[in-house]
Formats: sequence, C-alpha cells, structure tokens
Amino acid sequence: MTLSIWRYSHLSLGLISSVFVLILAVTGVILAFDAVEEKVPSYRVENFNDLNLSQVLPELRKVYPEITELTVDHNQFVSIDAFDQNGEAVKAYIDPNNGEILGQVKTKSQFIQWTTALHRSLFLKDTGRIVIGIASFLLLLITISGLVLIIKRQQGIKHFFAKINRDFFAQYFHVITGRVFLIPIFIIALTGTYLFMVRMNLIANNKVERVQQKVNVDAAKIKEAAFPIFKITQLAEVEKIEFPFIADEPEEFFILKLRDQEISVNQINGQIVAKTKYPYSALLEKLSLDWHTGRTSVLLAIILGLASLNIVFFIYTGFVITYKRTRTKIKNKFKADQAEIVILVGSENGSTLFFANQIHQQLLADGKSSFIAQLNQYNVYPNAKQLLIFTSTYGLGTAPTNANQFQNLLQKFPQQQQIEFSVIGFGSKAYPDYCAFAIQLDELLNKQTWTKQFLPIHTVNDKDTEEFTQWVKHWSEKSLITLATAPAVYNEKIPDLKKFKVIAKTLVSDDNSTFKIILQPVAKLKFKSGDLLAIYPAEDHRERFYSIAQVNGKIQLIVKLYTTGFGSSFLYQLEQGNTLSGRVMLNPNFHLPKKVKAIVMIANGTGIAPFLGMILENKKQIPIHLYTGFRYRNVLTQSYQDFASAEINLGRLNSFDIAYSREENSQYVMDLIKKDATKIVNILANGGVIMICGSLAMQQDVEQVLETLTMSMNNIPLSLYKDQKQLLSDCY
Repeated sequence: MTLSIWRYSHLSLGLISSVFVLILAVTGVILAFDAVEEKVPSYRVENFNDLNLSQVLPELRKVYPEITELTVDHNQFVSIDAFDQNGEAVKAYIDPNNGEILGQVKTKSQFIQWTTALHRSLFLKDTGRIVIGIASFLLLLITISGLVLIIKRQQGIKHFFAKINRDFFAQYFHVITGRVFLIPIFIIALTGTYLFMVRMNLIANNKVERVQQKVNVDAAKIKEAAFPIFKITQLAEVEKIEFPFIADEPEEFFILKLRDQEISVNQINGQIVAKTKYPYSALLEKLSLDWHTGRTSVLLAIILGLASLNIVFFIYTGFVITYKRTRTKIKNKFKADQAEIVILVGSENGSTLFFANQIHQQLLADGKSSFIAQLNQYNVYPNAKQLLIFTSTYGLGTAPTNANQFQNLLQKFPQQQQIEFSVIGFGSKAYPDYCAFAIQLDELLNKQTWTKQFLPIHTVNDKDTEEFTQWVKHWSEKSLITLATAPAVYNEKIPDLKKFKVIAKTLVSDDNSTFKIILQPVAKLKFKSGDLLAIYPAEDHRERFYSIAQVNGKIQLIVKLYTTGFGSSFLYQLEQGNTLSGRVMLNPNFHLPKKVKAIVMIANGTGIAPFLGMILENKKQIPIHLYTGFRYRNVLTQSYQDFASAEINLGRLNSFDIAYSREENSQYVMDLIKKDATKIVNILANGGVIMICGSLAMQQDVEQVLETLTMSMNNIPLSLYKDQKQLLSDCY
C-alpha cells in the first residue's frame, strides 16, 4: 500500500505540473546552452587567482586615466567601463595585468532575453513567478517521490544501482536516467524553489549589518598600490569596483562589492570608511543562482543542461509508462461468481496484464465464462474450474504492487471446490531472482488442499512471445479450448487494420456446412499461408482468428458455418464486392518449411486451409504427403481431390489421402497415419517435418498415434521431435 501511495503521488504530481515543468525544462536547456556558449571564447587570464587589487588597479590607471567601473563576472572575465588616453570610451573585456582589450562585452540576444523571461515568470510578472515557483516545488516533490520509488523498487539504498528489468525502453530509460540525473534535477528543483521564495519575500532577509569605520581625516595621502585593503583583496573576491566620480574628493569613495560584503574605501588614504556585511540569505541566494544556472562552471552548466533535457524525456517516458499501465483495460462480461475460468494478474508496468488480457479476450470470444482481476482482488470463485496466474516479479524477487496482498488473501478465502491451476511467470534471466515471485506462488498453490496443478509452472523471459505461445499451445491442447498460438497475436505492437475486398465466396448446402471465401487486400500487404487473419465481427470488438491460405496474392479462408457463430456468420453474410477490416497476424512457426527432405501435412475439416496455400508455394517441390479427414463426401471434398490431382501432376504434392468418418467403411485420419506408419516414421527419423492443423481433439489423437509409432519403431519419444521443431501444429 505504501508503494502505491508513493507511485500515485509521483504520477499525480507529474500530471499536475507537466506543462509548466516542460516549459521550465525546455527553457532550462536553452539557458544552459547559453551559459556554456558565453564562456567561449574565454577571457579569463591564467594568473587570475594570483592577482590582488594593489597589482591590478595601478596598471589599469596607466592605460585608462578615467575608470568608472570594473566588473568581474561569474566566468571570472574582467570587464572595464572607462576612457582611454585618447578620451575614447571603452567598455570591454580586458587583461587585468595590463589593460589589453580581449573582446567586446555583448548583450544577451533578444531570444535569450525572451527565454529568460519565460523561464522566470511566463511573461506574467508576479503571477507567473508564483506559477513557476510552484512548478519548481512540485518538481522537487516529484524528485523525492521518484527517489523513494527507486529505493523501494531495489529493496533499499544498498541496491540503488542494481540492475533493473528492462520491461520496455521508456520504463528502463526512466529509471536509469532517474538514477544518473537524480542529484542535478534535485539541485535544479531545490534552488529554483529557494530563488522563488526569496524573490517573493517568503523567506525573511537577514538584517544588513553596516559598520561605519573611524577615519583619520588628517592621514597623509598614499598611492592606490599602497592601500592596505587593496593588498589583501584578491581580484577573485571582487564582483564589482565603483571608482570615485571626482578625483581627490574626500567624500567620493571606492566601492568594493565583494562576494560577501561591500566596502567603502577613502580614495585619499585608503582607509576603510564603511563595511556592509551581506546577510546570510543574500549569500545563499547568490549560491542558489550559481548552482541553478551553472554559470560558474562549464561542467556544471553542461550537467544541468543534460538534466533539463532529461526532464523533457522524463515527462515523455512517464506518460508512456502510465499509458502502458492503463491502456489494457480489464473488461469482464461475467461476474466473479459466474466464471469457470479465473485469470489473476500481478503486473507492475502493464506488460503482464497485456498477455493475460489477450488470453481473456480469446476465451470470451470462444464462449467461455472467463473473469480477469488483479491478484490483490482475489476472492471466492464458487464456479471456477481453472485458475490462471500471470505474474511478473518486482524488484529483487518480490511481488508486484497489485499482488503483494495475494498470499494473505489466499489463506483468508480458501475455495470450496477443487480447482486446477497454472502459473505463468514473466521476468528476465539477466537477474538472479528470475520469476521468483511466480515460483513462490506456484509452490504456495501446490500446498493448498483445494488445488491441483494443471500444468507445471511456465516462465517467459523478456516478454518473449514464442516462449509464451509454448505455454498457450500446451494449455490449449490439454484443455481442448482454442487459443491462438501465433506469436504475433501477443505482440504489444498490434498490426494496423487493413481493408479487404470479397472476390468470391462459395455457398453451404445440406451436406456441407463449410464455405470458401477469397479476399483481396485493398493495399499492398505481405503474408504467407499459415498466417492468421483477425476479424472483428461482434459488437464486443473481440478478435476471431482464421488460418490463411495465400493464393496468388489473395487470402483464401475455409470456414465452417455455425448458426450461433459471430465470426462465421459475419463472413458468410458478405457478398462479392463487400469490404471488411482485419489484421494479418504473422505466424512464422507455421509457414512452409524450406530446408527439409519431406513434409507430412495432417488436417481435418477447415484445418486443410493453410495447407492448400503451402502446396501452391512449394516451388522447390519438397516431397509433401497430405492426409485429411472429413465427415462426408461432397462437392467441397471433391474439389480438394481435384486440387490434389493437379498438384501431384505439377510435382508440388506427392500424395493425398482422405478419410471419411460418416460414410460407409468409416475412417479417421489416424487410420491413414497407421496405414503409412513406416513412411511417416522414416520421414521424422530423416529430419522431415509433420504439420498438424485442425481441431485440438484430432491433434491429441494424432499425437497419441505418432507417440506409439515412434516409440515402437524407433524407440524415440515424440517429445524429442517436438523439441527439434519437427512437429508443428496450429489447432483450434
């Protein structure tokens, strides 16, 4: 809960102050660049720190008989306002050793003056100063809350610079640069806030201490070089010297404005007339200005400029992080007590929630009663049969913020029925505590009396979609619930919607509920057989996926019409010339293999669709053996036989076997595999590939047959071929 407070505070402060902090940051970058630029060329002499006034002033008098003012700026450039021996006015940077002119004093450009005014007051005078001051203070609070979040994330100060999970660039950049620029940004915010408070008189000024000195009016006149105060005052201590207006006038003084005090000096005898000590608040104001602007050091100015630039990126990355955390909105069609499948999520930055939500949406689209919530919202689920836990690990092996109460809740709300559970952990193998919290939860759930592990814990490294789809495939195969296994479906960068035009469509009949529809992309689009087409037919905007056959640059779908099916009904209602919107999801793990000796394709029903396209793509004439299963002979199956005959003649297909389960002499596709067992097992043994597309039930039956055959004939488990990617499947 504490972490949430700091996080929400950090976010709220950022949102409230973002516009004004952005203005401060951008103008701060410009002014920092100007602070660096004004130091080039450098007019600082090498022996500057060794010079005192008794050395400098007499030499300058030789060159400039009449001097009004001598100034030493924050760069330690010495400038003079005087008249030379020819009576010409001089206002320039000089060498204090000999008075040589080094360069002209330049006034700030109109742009820099405009930027400075915007930075200080937004051109709104006192009102603007108040706004900018508050923005500086909010930036200070943001910095402090950010520091607390980093410390909490890393489980203490000692791990402040420990590695962090690189969930995505914005999050990684935000934390890493937050560490690097924490101190400079804190300095900018603190000094900016202090300067505002001083200038708005919110901080009381200390009383000025002016001490009048006793002066001996009868003291003899001495040369300036012999003035005691000039001998002990270094040029480096000086900010400005105002020279007497009238020479030899006792009431006209040298005014030495030093860093910490102002001294009036009698021009006749060098005696100190008065001393004015600057108050502590004034010194602190000057120090704050130096640190806020970086005007005294090129290195500091560069650091502050980079820090200001980084604030701009902080604002951007902060909003990206917020967007990622909030963009995946949890929408539940069913209540918690109605759901048979409960998905609980522990996610720090929203990435894990995205994966979980993709599964949730597919389950709903398939008609399953799915419910999704945060782990900290765990409760009693009286109708639940499956519990899916998706969780990342935060910091050094601890729970994400929205999951840190789950263990207590688990003890508080035991379920009253047996529930099968699966845990999916997300993390990075670059860290020693890889998926530690997920492992902890898996062990905890295994100890409950009401749980049964459905699948062993599965971990996903760096949001690898292929690793995630391995779990999807295993869970889908075991549960017989259709889930998309194409990695593209789980990419956070979703392909844009494209327009497709209906070119042709077949009709269903009494003995055939399957139809074929051909779509032409309106714009140029790359895809291959085996990829998926996602369409959005229902008002709930959930995706329906169909496996693609690529035929002459067009998409060919084979769809079974269900009277209650949103997707199939939507497609069947389309007429030639109609258009629809959809996304092509690449599925490279189910493309036609290029470098294999032979391929066995096994399908039932509409699962034949991608294989028809792959056969057409078989330009290298790799031996392909197609085994299919259907219920009845009809016009559609006859078209497949005609297609196969033509492709065999062209050398793109070697054999085609078809089984009918509802005809006389009933057969299933498994019977065809047993009939050609020797050929199929030899193809596997020689590095060939088996591809399966169709129903999950068929896939299970086929894999059982193949397991029996490979063990009995070669004493090799089917899992070995799966690991070698010789068994590819895309089933539903």
